[in-house]
Amino acid sequence: MPPSAPGFHPVPPSGADPVGDAPSTGARLADAPPRLADIVPAPVAVRPDPGADYRITADTVIRTSPHPDARAVGHQLADLLQPAIGYPLPVVEAESTGFGGITLLLDQAPTAEVAGATEADATTEAEAEAGAEADEGYRLVVSGDGVLIRAGSAAGLFYGVQTLRQLLAAAIECTEPQPGPWSVPGGVIEDAPRFGYRGAMLDVARHYFGVPEVFRFIDHIARYKINHLHLHLTDDQGWRIAIDAWPRLAEIGGATEVDGGPGGYYTAAQYRRIVSYAAERHITVVPEIDLPGHTNAALTAYGELAPAGVAPPPYTGTDVGFSSVAVDRESTYTFLAEVLAEVAALTPGPYLHIGGDEAFTLGPAEYAVFMERLQPLVAATGKTVVGWHQLAAVGHSPGRVIQYWGTGTADAGVAEAVRQGAKVLLSPGNRTYLDMKYTPATPLGKDWAGLIEVSTAYGWDPGSYLEGVPAEAVLGVEAPLWTETVTSVAEIEYMTFPRLPAIAELGWSAESARDWPDFRHRLAGQGARWDTAGITYHRSPEIPWQPRPTPAQVPG
Repeated sequence: MPPSAPGFHPVPPSGADPVGDAPSTGARLADAPPRLADIVPAPVAVRPDPGADYRITADTVIRTSPHPDARAVGHQLADLLQPAIGYPLPVVEAESTGFGGITLLLDQAPTAEVAGATEADATTEAEAEAGAEADEGYRLVVSGDGVLIRAGSAAGLFYGVQTLRQLLAAAIECTEPQPGPWSVPGGVIEDAPRFGYRGAMLDVARHYFGVPEVFRFIDHIARYKINHLHLHLTDDQGWRIAIDAWPRLAEIGGATEVDGGPGGYYTAAQYRRIVSYAAERHITVVPEIDLPGHTNAALTAYGELAPAGVAPPPYTGTDVGFSSVAVDRESTYTFLAEVLAEVAALTPGPYLHIGGDEAFTLGPAEYAVFMERLQPLVAATGKTVVGWHQLAAVGHSPGRVIQYWGTGTADAGVAEAVRQGAKVLLSPGNRTYLDMKYTPATPLGKDWAGLIEVSTAYGWDPGSYLEGVPAEAVLGVEAPLWTETVTSVAEIEYMTFPRLPAIAELGWSAESARDWPDFRHRLAGQGARWDTAGITYHRSPEIPWQPRPTPAQVPG
C-alpha cells in the first residue's frame, strides 16, 4: 500500500494526543545530518570519524560479492535509494575488497581489517555479549572513499543496509527526487543481535488485512531488524487461510470479523506471496492456528468439530474463552493433522504456533490430554511447537517454545518447562502488547494489561525478566498487535509506532548498550523519517520530537 494510505484522524478527548499524530505525507524538516550513534536499535559498538564522511553522487556504484544473496541485497539497496536520490545506482560485482562507492561483501570475516580498523580493536565487551547471534552481525565502515558493509550472511548484509538507511537524511524516505546532499557520517559500526528471535505479531483474525497491508507491515518491521512475523491466522471471529482438505474453513469461517465486517482469507498462493515477501527481507513467518479454544469460526464451518456436534452462529464480538473443538472425538485429531500438515507445507520456517490460551470451557485434565496429542502432530510436520504459556502446564514436547504473555515476573509453570528444556519467547502483556492504550485518552486499544507508553515498553530486560528463566533460555522477544479495535493500516501504524522500535532494541541490542535517556533522543530522530514516509504514529510526550514541517518546508 502506498504512503497515501487512509489517515487516522481521531477526535481525542481533552488531554489526549493531538490530532497531529497523523503524518504529513512526504514532509520533512531541513533536518540535521544523522550521527553514527543515532541508530535504532543501538549497535554493539560505534566509533565515529568526523573527517571521513562519504557523499553519494551520480557516480556512486553499488558493488557486491558475486554470491546471488549479496547481489539481491545490493538491488534492494538500489531500489531503496533511487526514488529520493533521483538517479540509478548500478549494482555490479566487486572485483576486490577495496573501497569505492558502496560495497556489500558476503564472507565469513565481517570484522577483518578494513580501512585501518582491525579485528582486535573491534572486539568489545558489548560485542561479546551479543555473542551467539553473530551470524546476523555486520560491520559497516564509512570513509571518504566509500561505504563498506561486510557480513557473514545475507541477513547481516540486509541489517547493515537498514543501518545505512538511517545514516542518510530523513529525505531518503521520499518517493520523489530530493536535492540532497546525500552524506554518510564517517566511522565504524560493529553490530550483532543479542537474541536470535525478534518478532512482531499481527492479528489478522479479529480484523482481516489483505496482502498489500501485510506487505506494508513487513516493510515497517524490517526497518528495525525484526526477523519473525507471527500471523494470528485463526480465532473465533475469522479463519484466514485456505485449507484444501477443509474448504469451508475459509469460505464460511473466513467470512466474518469483529463488528460484522466482510472478513476475508488468504489463498495458498497469497499466503506464499506473504512468506516470500517476508523472506526477501529476512523475516520468518510463524503461522498460528489457535487451539483448542478461539475456534468458533472453524466450528461455524464444520459443526461436527463442536462438542455438541452442531455449528454455532458466526461470532463478531470480542469476548474470549467460550469456544472449543471436541477434544474427545477422534475425528477432531484427523482434522488437526490435515490442517497442520497443509499449513506446515506452505511455511518454510521452523515454527508452527498452536495457541493454547483461554480454553475456559475445558478442565485441566481435558486440556492436558488435548495438548499432549496436539504437540506430536506438529512435530510430525517437521516443525517446532510454539504455544502461549498455558502450554507449559502440559507434558513436554522436545524443543518447544513457550510464549509468555502474562503481566507478572514469575510463573512456576514456565520455569518448570524451562527446566525440562523449553525455550521462552517473551511477550509480557504489560510491556509488549501493541494493542494496549498509551494513555487513558488513547482513542484505540484496550487497557486490561495496563497502559504502555514508550518508557514502559523499553524499561525491562528480557534476559532477567522471569524468575527461573535464565537469559540462555530466552529465545527472544515479540510484540503482538491484537486487532479487536484496529481496522486500518493507519491504525496499525499508530499502535505500532513508536513502541515497536523500543521492543526491537530489547531484542537486538546488548543490555549494556541500552539507555533510556539516549534512546528517547535517538527515537526522536525517527519521527522525521516516519513523517516523510507517511507513517502514522503516536507523538508520545516522553519523546523530544522535532517540530513538524510547515507547508513551506514540504518538498514540492
